[in-house]
Amino acid sequence: MAHKESENLDDLFEKSKAMILAARQTTGIVANLTTVISNFEVGRYIIEEEQKGTIRAKYGKKILDELSDFLTSEFGRGFSRTNVASMRKFYLVYKERKDYLPHIKNEDKYMLVPMMQTLSAQFDDSKIPFKLSWSHYQVLMRIEDEHERNFYEKEAIESNWDVRTLKRQYNSSLYERLAMSREKERVMELANKGITLYKPQDILKSPFILEFLGLDEKSTYQESDLESAIIGKLQNFLLELGKGFLFEARQKRFTFHEKNFFVDLVFYNRLLKCYVLIDLKVDELTHQDLGQMQMYVNYYDRYVKTDEENPTVGILLCKDSDEALVELTLPQDANIYAKEYKLYLPDKKVLQEKFKQWLQEEQE
Repeated sequence: MAHKESENLDDLFEKSKAMILAARQTTGIVANLTTVISNFEVGRYIIEEEQKGTIRAKYGKKILDELSDFLTSEFGRGFSRTNVASMRKFYLVYKERKDYLPHIKNEDKYMLVPMMQTLSAQFDDSKIPFKLSWSHYQVLMRIEDEHERNFYEKEAIESNWDVRTLKRQYNSSLYERLAMSREKERVMELANKGITLYKPQDILKSPFILEFLGLDEKSTYQESDLESAIIGKLQNFLLELGKGFLFEARQKRFTFHEKNFFVDLVFYNRLLKCYVLIDLKVDELTHQDLGQMQMYVNYYDRYVKTDEENPTVGILLCKDSDEALVELTLPQDANIYAKEYKLYLPDKKVLQEKFKQWLQEEQE
């Protein structure tokens, strides 16, 4: 009898815990949404005020200064001219989303309260126009290209990026690096859907950026140094690899014909449902390296993967890749790729220009 009562209490505890966590999560979402929408509405009021010709001519840029002074005197910190200007820009960048906000019949200047009451009463995550924090949108609104901006917003939402991760992914030019690893017709898919994995090529980037390892590009280091640095920063490396990756082993040994072989790094991608083998190369890529990876992939396909799983993918992370050598050495249907890695963040402007040039070449 006592055992049954204990089970009932455990059930009560777990249900209560789940309810409180769900309530706190919902409260947090609504509180964040309130901040973002209030900033959006303030931005709208500023634009509407500026569009009144006589007032704009009279005050000009003083509107932002005077509004900042007024809000600071009313509420304290958080309403500097820079922040108020950000609210204005936020509305200009995302003004088409005003149609997604609940329609309030009594549209006076204090409409935010009934608007939030309507959102709370009809809480539907799919209809919320802003799903990130104000700090996220302060980063996003500064991205000029709409497609690129949409990509980073979708990925930040889906992958639950914090602001620091969002900045790192943007500064590492993730959008351009992914785009240049895809067919031209699928570039727009990045902006509309974010990262989608349909085939092995979708996990590739040009190049992979490993600046978080802290290795000096100019110093001499061995493959074992690179491998150890990756293991020491495995969480960062998984983030750079992308969606769906699970780490299995380092220096994975397998034996064939009484000989031992070692794969530098073994991962599994749960979305592609396949093993991903990575070998690290700090010297010039050779056809022997490609042949060795082909052997690793063949072994996994024949002796490790199950019938339900997809063919194994092999990636050689190289200081300098050689696409021509890969084409000449491997059959066209090989699931093996040589990709460069960089130990520093790329010059974003240079990579953007390279991306534009790549798009033009693809269109010709």
